[in-house]
Amino acid sequence: MKKAILIIQCPDQKGIVAEVSQFLYAYQGNILEVDQHVDEEMGMFFMRAAWELDSFSLHKEEIAERFQAEVGKRFQMEFKLHFNFPKPRMAIFVSKLSHCLFDILGRHHAGQLEVDIPLVVSNHESLRDIVEAFRIPFHHIPVTPETKAAAEANQLELMKAHEVDFVVLGRYMQILSPEFIAHFPHRIINIHHSFLPAFVGAKPYHAAFERGVKIIGATAHYVTEELDAGPIIEQEVARVRHHNTISELVQIGQDVEKVVLSKAIKYHLDRKVLAFKNKTVIFY
Repeated sequence: MKKAILIIQCPDQKGIVAEVSQFLYAYQGNILEVDQHVDEEMGMFFMRAAWELDSFSLHKEEIAERFQAEVGKRFQMEFKLHFNFPKPRMAIFVSKLSHCLFDILGRHHAGQLEVDIPLVVSNHESLRDIVEAFRIPFHHIPVTPETKAAAEANQLELMKAHEVDFVVLGRYMQILSPEFIAHFPHRIINIHHSFLPAFVGAKPYHAAFERGVKIIGATAHYVTEELDAGPIIEQEVARVRHHNTISELVQIGQDVEKVVLSKAIKYHLDRKVLAFKNKTVIFY
């Protein structure tokens, strides 16, 4: 089914839901989903509406302009209009860890993610066989402090050539530059353990084990210039016990990471995430 999705944010005021609904009704829109949220502290209104496009009497190219003229301007709305076709194009960036990559490719192969994956980029060769087993092109671009700028320029050329819509960092162990991030605002999804900022460094699970933590988890968020501080999309935790070894903590943590990342990707694909002032409204 072809559908359109409207994501709205504006100052809270009376009549918004009624007017949006009336607009869709006036053009024979069959509403499939509607969700809204009011942030009383900020006085802001947020809304997501999805409707069937086949019966809609406006051509897709007309909808945004007509909506702005008839509804958006009056309510001082900022809005984005999306369609569920063609499928978005997602690039995956990885390093050496395979758990998130396996999970994404497995879900995609099983038809659980409505997305095209035109390429996987890595700064190591380790995961080439996995990627190519799924018949997806693998691009090895080494990154060193001396070659980082050139490597990112190469990566951006690939993103443009493959018409990539958004990027997923499946445990890509490199910090992206502000210049790279600027090309994909709120379109780069990262996953990391939720120990930050308490246990930084290369071996957070070892440090957590030494402290005897009882809960470990993962956070998926949009990437911004401030490291690991972008708008959070999804989080999850798992309990651990005193008898769990370091290797068991790592396994538990990786299991949580891949589930959290897959949920974040799904929310993004379904246009259920609205980023606002470094926070997110998630229309579950």
